[in-house]
Amino acid sequence: MSDFLFLMHGDAADERQADWPPYLDRLIQSGRLRGGSSLGAGACFRKDGAARPLSAHLAGFIRISADGLEDARSCLAGNPVYEAGGTVEVRVLVEDE
Repeated sequence: MSDFLFLMHGDAADERQADWPPYLDRLIQSGRLRGGSSLGAGACFRKDGAARPLSAHLAGFIRISADGLEDARSCLAGNPVYEAGGTVEVRVLVEDE
């Protein structure tokens, strides 16, 4: 099993907040949920030179465990952003060996 991040973009027009608890409960019951949160205000920093602008399109994240990318993708069913037509970026978390 590997850990994956679902990065929710803020482009879902019809996302319903009431759909989050059942979706998260399903991930908890399956033993896949490892954490997550909405994202608030912030800033980018760089030691030398001007930092790039904040990625305003990212609205939140969920960390899950899955057997691979396709297994992680199957966990998008019921995700309120995904179901509302929004973008969910799926990224594997690389483990140091």
